[in-house]
Amino acid sequence: MPQDAPTAAMLVIGNEILSGRTQDKNVAHVAKRMSNLGVRLMEVRVVPDVRERIVTAVQELSAAWDYLVTTGGIGPTHDDITTECVADAMGVEVERNAEAHRRLRAHYAGTEIELNEARLRMANIPVGATLIDNPVSAAPGFRLGNVFVLAGVPAIMQAMLAVLEPQLVRGPPLRSHTFVVHRPEGAVAEPLASVATEFADVDIGSYPFYRPPDIGTSLVLRTVDPERLALCADAVRRFLTELGAPFREEA
Repeated sequence: MPQDAPTAAMLVIGNEILSGRTQDKNVAHVAKRMSNLGVRLMEVRVVPDVRERIVTAVQELSAAWDYLVTTGGIGPTHDDITTECVADAMGVEVERNAEAHRRLRAHYAGTEIELNEARLRMANIPVGATLIDNPVSAAPGFRLGNVFVLAGVPAIMQAMLAVLEPQLVRGPPLRSHTFVVHRPEGAVAEPLASVATEFADVDIGSYPFYRPPDIGTSLVLRTVDPERLALCADAVRRFLTELGAPFREEA
């Protein structure tokens, strides 16, 4: 990945994720979208609904990478503290945002749902932040500096991410080539290490699978350079053929 390729981190916030009550579905989606945009997701961190932990994580991750995407903790309940924590981490106050307030009023108008003070908390936005549209349920996320704050509900998060994608600086797309090898990982480890040394600029991953009676390994090559990818694939193809290891390829 070239040095000028943008980098990103993801911060997943919520006790329900850490307790196992809710299974996170957002990380895989964000990772795939970032890869398609040429943005490399470098780190994912999961923290509980604890103010100090969220503030520290936001400060560390936003300083380390070009972008930080957070999910969770921007709803109407007492444990939805992400907004206040991001504001604290970035050194600004929180205010009742007039445009966010207007969107919530419009969304609840004509319904039997009361726009009570709890729901109005979702209109509290850090000073200086810009809103991220929520096409699903109106309550917006926001961008503050290089931090993008999104909902935790997967359908809403995905819609909000699609809205913010045009704001991201893109890099060259990450290309990949996969070898599905019908041999255990240990059988290919030594020649694979040699290829990895020769092609240090290509990300080479080895992922064993066990589906009796089929035991094998998926070898995944990733780089933004199509020529280097092709040369690396040739080297892998060559040693697999020499080993007599059955394999198929997936571009």
